[in-house]
Amino acid sequence: MSEPLRAGSMPTCIGIILDGNRRWAKEQGLPQLEGHRRGYLLLIKCVRWVRDRGTKHLVVYAFSTENWNRAKEEVSYFMNLLREAVESGLRDLAKENIRIRFIGTRERLAPELLRAIERLEKESAQNAFTLWICLSYGSHAEIVAAAAAATASGEPITEKSLHAHFWSAEMPDPDIIIRTGGEKRLSNFLLWQAAYSELFFIDQKWPAFTEKALDLILEEFAGRERRHGK
Repeated sequence: MSEPLRAGSMPTCIGIILDGNRRWAKEQGLPQLEGHRRGYLLLIKCVRWVRDRGTKHLVVYAFSTENWNRAKEEVSYFMNLLREAVESGLRDLAKENIRIRFIGTRERLAPELLRAIERLEKESAQNAFTLWICLSYGSHAEIVAAAAAATASGEPITEKSLHAHFWSAEMPDPDIIIRTGGEKRLSNFLLWQAAYSELFFIDQKWPAFTEKALDLILEEFAGRERRHGK
């Protein structure tokens, strides 16, 4: 690990767009879907890296609303992998004082998977560090759902009242957003919350992301001046 960052320079919340799984697998001569499994295994490690550096929240973009349009074989593989994660790897994290929360639409999830997710969220609710998993998530959908809920409540629409109805309402805005895989866009990830996030676009594909890469990003973040429009 790098030397500790100066006081006050550690982000409260880090966001990561987990991109490049399939391309990484292809480069390694592996079946493309194997990239998702390797990406999942790395995520379990990365959660611990982030927690051990003092950050309190990690939010990851695991599966977007648009990802439902991928091949049925890939969607099925991912959902089976998610079910395995909920019953094993994520449950192990919950035993390490890590809270697991899912944000996104839940209507298309299989009932058995949804029950397992809700059970894990309930069991880990009192834990200190929070892993937020954006599953079947899109920022546009989140904002529209919040607007509908706020309108139905009859309250005036303000930034505060709208945000209160976000799926991610209890999550701090990310100080840092990292996108792996070389693309330089947010792809409908936390568009409202990312207004003043520091953005890091790196060429490493997600399964190749390292602890050293995380420390280099944190080091650069510590040196940036954040004015929030002032």
